[in-house]
Amino acid sequence: MEDWQLDFEWLKTRHYLKDSLNLDVLPDLQAILLLIGIQELGFKLSNFSKEEKQDLMHVAVCGLLEDEGYFKFKGRDEDGWPHWDQVKALDLKGIKPQEELLKTKIIKYLK
Repeated sequence: MEDWQLDFEWLKTRHYLKDSLNLDVLPDLQAILLLIGIQELGFKLSNFSKEEKQDLMHVAVCGLLEDEGYFKFKGRDEDGWPHWDQVKALDLKGIKPQEELLKTKIIKYLK
């Protein structure tokens, strides 16, 4: 996907979430990862701690990158939280290529 296409699809995705969730502002990458993490968790918690929010974003990243071969689902712990084993290291160097990969996977996830 070319840069302009990714930018367009990403903006469209952010607007879709803003409208669907009746938000006042467009969600950024971290907010969207948090939302996906909550979805992947599969049960509702209230008032997430900072650590739980980080864990939820990690859940989202693992889930999104599983089909790329970076992670393999291991199972759920006694509290119901999903866990993955890292199969291979992320071969993208720098933040921009990593963000582009995540944005592409988020767009696909939400379609």
